[in-house]
Amino acid sequence: MAKTIGIILVIVGIVMLVWTGFSFTRKEKVVDIGSLEISADQKERVNWPPYVGGVILVAGVVLLIVPRKR
Repeated sequence: MAKTIGIILVIVGIVMLVWTGFSFTRKEKVVDIGSLEISADQKERVNWPPYVGGVILVAGVVLLIVPRKR
């Protein structure tokens, strides 16, 4: 179980180091008067610092290397 979680953390850590965020577009209502409706596209961006990916990567490597006590 720990090895599976370690592998997943390593993969997520590498992905987070390569891509530091993503953006998406959503529609937002600007005016809504009766049957008149005006909307605008709002561009949003989600970012995370690169050190978060490094920490997750290190945690995954530690889970893979450290032996489990039974």
